[in-house]
Amino acid sequence: MKQGANIVLGVDIGGTKIKSGRVVGKDVVQTSFSKVNKDDSEAVSLSKLFGTISEVMTDRVEAIGVGVPAVVDPDSGIVYDVQNIPSWKEVPLKDILQKQFNVPVYLNNDANCFALGEKHFGKAKAYKNCVALSLGTGLGMGIIMEDRLYNGVLCGAGEVGMLPYKNGILEQYTGSFFFEKEYGESAKVLYQKALDNNATALSAFSQYGVYLGDAIKAILYLFAPEAIILGGSISNAHPFFKTSLQEALGSFAYQKQLEKFKIETSDLVDSPILGAAALCL
Repeated sequence: MKQGANIVLGVDIGGTKIKSGRVVGKDVVQTSFSKVNKDDSEAVSLSKLFGTISEVMTDRVEAIGVGVPAVVDPDSGIVYDVQNIPSWKEVPLKDILQKQFNVPVYLNNDANCFALGEKHFGKAKAYKNCVALSLGTGLGMGIIMEDRLYNGVLCGAGEVGMLPYKNGILEQYTGSFFFEKEYGESAKVLYQKALDNNATALSAFSQYGVYLGDAIKAILYLFAPEAIILGGSISNAHPFFKTSLQEALGSFAYQKQLEKFKIETSDLVDSPILGAAALCL
């Protein structure tokens, strides 16, 4: 344990599990998790959350940061309409956790946490204005503007995945939905096949790169960031969609801008925990 380092907890409330970790300085030193079921009541899911946090809690923990895949009011600490926990319609999570653990609690959207984690611990440290994209079940986005996280109203900034695109919205073509609908297999399975040089898998990621490139062009037009940091499970397959993504950027109107723009992949381990912990810092 580092002498004098901040000791905080990061909590990631995900689609299938809640994961908590104790962060000392820049290191995740202990983690715990519990499974989440869609039919869990509010009381049951909160009990699981308490248990997961308690496993990594010590009397030296200074604060708790929580990332939630939902609309969040970070000031009041209320979480609204958590898609993966339908019983969470309007939960005063900040007050509940502060009462339970008697330390300050900070909440934000999970994609914003990813961006903030990259800013504190990862590759976004090198940039004043950048965007973090989480490529997973959907398309999550967090915005760092002038070295600060930009939340927007109710942490709603950066929902690029909801923009109309083709026969639906961008998220349907840049998240795991795309692979399951078009190829009948998860991105994870196709990634393993791509590693074995499977032609279908390689074609899937090549097409994915085109769609992601269109999303990134929209981001470039809106924010003109210095960099985009890719994270989430699908980012592991970046070598397989890198070329088609770059080709898609060939139609971007302001090519001079691309000379000052980079796409990088996150190398953080336990990035959801570090991102949530960064809310405390």
